[in-house]
Amino acid sequence: MRIGLLGGSFNPAHEAHRHITLAALKRLQLDQVWWLVTPGNPLKTPTGPSIEERVASAEAVARHPRIKVTDFEKGQGSPYTADTLRTLKRLYPETNFVWLMGADNMADIHRWKDWHAIFETMPVAVFDRPGFRMKARAGKAAQVFARRFVDPSDAAGLALMRPPAWTLVTLPLSSLSSTEIRENGSTD
Repeated sequence: MRIGLLGGSFNPAHEAHRHITLAALKRLQLDQVWWLVTPGNPLKTPTGPSIEERVASAEAVARHPRIKVTDFEKGQGSPYTADTLRTLKRLYPETNFVWLMGADNMADIHRWKDWHAIFETMPVAVFDRPGFRMKARAGKAAQVFARRFVDPSDAAGLALMRPPAWTLVTLPLSSLSSTEIRENGSTD
């Protein structure tokens, strides 16, 4: 199995999450994408709906048989992505995982705890976001792992590559963001 992992608060989940997920399924030739709804982001102040409400909201947005919404991190005892990815690799050793994230996160991933381990645990697919393509390519993680960059034309094989391996996937961009939706109360 080839499974993409898209983590986040999903506060709220929206069509841009679904958009990059559908692109990942197609461009990376994945069997499934799991949305990992996190109990809380260690870099943000906890606010808003409960994890149960966010999971229900994400399920309503996902609307696809190959998208699985999960609160897996809720029972893990660690809020850190690197720990979650190591645990998933241990629990599912025969699965080929790919970490999926937006270019905005790639630009700032060096602020994440144990961020090197994310790249060393599984391949990473970075999805373009408005205003972040160049920032992601110029960021610390992109510099550290520059020699492990995979040309997007080879992205279909990313799940089978030995980490570290990463690519930047360009696609029609959506300006939707959970932060703006929370602040403005609309997806328009």
